[in-house]
Amino acid sequence: MKIGVIGGGQLGRMLALAGTPLGMGFVFLDPAPDACAAALGEHIRADYSDQDHLRQLADEVDLVTFEFESVPAETVAFLSQFVPVFPSAEALRIARDRWFEKSMFQDLGIPTPEFADIQSQADLEAAVARIGLPAVMKTRTLGYDGKGQKVLRSQSDVEGAFAELGSVPCILEGFVSFAGEVSLIAVRARSGETRFYPLVHNTHESGILRLSIASTDHPLQALAEDYVSRVLTKLDYVGVMAFEFFEVDGGLKANEIAPRVHNSGHWTIEGSESSQFENHLRAVAGLPLGSTAKVGESAMLNFIGEVPVVERVLHVQDCHLHHYGKAFKAGRKVGHATLRCNDAATLKARIADVEALIKV
Repeated sequence: MKIGVIGGGQLGRMLALAGTPLGMGFVFLDPAPDACAAALGEHIRADYSDQDHLRQLADEVDLVTFEFESVPAETVAFLSQFVPVFPSAEALRIARDRWFEKSMFQDLGIPTPEFADIQSQADLEAAVARIGLPAVMKTRTLGYDGKGQKVLRSQSDVEGAFAELGSVPCILEGFVSFAGEVSLIAVRARSGETRFYPLVHNTHESGILRLSIASTDHPLQALAEDYVSRVLTKLDYVGVMAFEFFEVDGGLKANEIAPRVHNSGHWTIEGSESSQFENHLRAVAGLPLGSTAKVGESAMLNFIGEVPVVERVLHVQDCHLHHYGKAFKAGRKVGHATLRCNDAATLKARIADVEALIKV
């Protein structure tokens, strides 16, 4: 089976690493000349809206998926005329627009922070008057790892903020005082069968995920699964989805979904019976889903900007290095380490060992 992937970054690369043992081949469509997934398959270098090259991709593969939501929904809709594409164009359309996404949560009875649609500076000022400060202003589409957003703490932050974010459609969200940030990785098959990984505790720095730790018997696991199931069913979703939540007053408030494999699920490569990448491919290809059970205690640390000296990383016991083969650049995810130990105390010590390397 040959899989087409829109996007050739590290997520596409890890999909190919998981799919190759299953007998799958890969074709990546990405405009970047140095797409890091290209080493694991054919690389069609073209813009995501280039219909001639999209037709070429469709002609070469059995089905198509995508590695990030920056892909226009129109691209997926176009490809769907010629080849199966999972997740669907409709799922992507909603997930990539924060207004559509938050409105869907509201319709499904999933708690969210207060939010408002912002089409102008006047809209922003009216929303601030209603929701209050502090608040977070985000572009409705695109923007990730802290990009495309601004925290508004005082009236001076509000002034000119719409222009500062590019005078594009935005959303204003009320600030949430949360006890923690968690995410749930789920996978849904073409048949509707759904499986969930354990809730993951996430730590961010400067808007970029730094550390994820897989939980054991989290008290909010069942509630998170309920909320995610509502979204998966509504979208008739196929593939892996990540759902990020805030822990608030003993419950959960929805932050956002990602219609794809996700950074907070990287621990599953070594820490689960079947990784999120393998299960995404199983789902979109119509194959039986794999077990999402944990294997030991697991965590993932991102390497941002640069990867520490490889020998030092591998010297840490229970540590597995994933180098993306990307040029080092400030603020860029260029690799990660996963840790798998027998107990939580050992895991905590190993995390400290790797963090010490990051600070060197």
